[in-house]
Amino acid sequence: MAEKQTKTRYVEGVGKRKTSVARVRMSVGGKAAITVNERPFEDYFPTDALRTVAKQPLAIASTEKYHISVKVHGGGISSQSVAVSHGLARAIVKAHADLKAPLKKAKLLTRDARIKERRKFGLKKARKAPQWSKR
Repeated sequence: MAEKQTKTRYVEGVGKRKTSVARVRMSVGGKAAITVNERPFEDYFPTDALRTVAKQPLAIASTEKYHISVKVHGGGISSQSVAVSHGLARAIVKAHADLKAPLKKAKLLTRDARIKERRKFGLKKARKAPQWSKR
């Protein structure tokens, strides 16, 4: 009985932050570039701070050249950059298991679970009550 060998063309990782979800695909070969929602990385993340947050796992792992394709939706641009970083770290760990320790030490594999609290009835926001008056 011959087993089928499936050759994976890419490695996928899903990253989340608040309501942002990023699906990151890393594929070997082709030109080494990063595209976010089919736009160049530099166009999607306009500031250097957002770019460094999103590329943090690549700086730590210093892996070989990959073509990285990202689909991200939800939330704001800041939480999207953290979601991309989280997804990229997860994809790197799938490709290179030996890089798990340095990425975990840098806290890039931990999902930041802080989300907005829901509004309760009778209150103005999640915890803010209307102004109280004695009479």
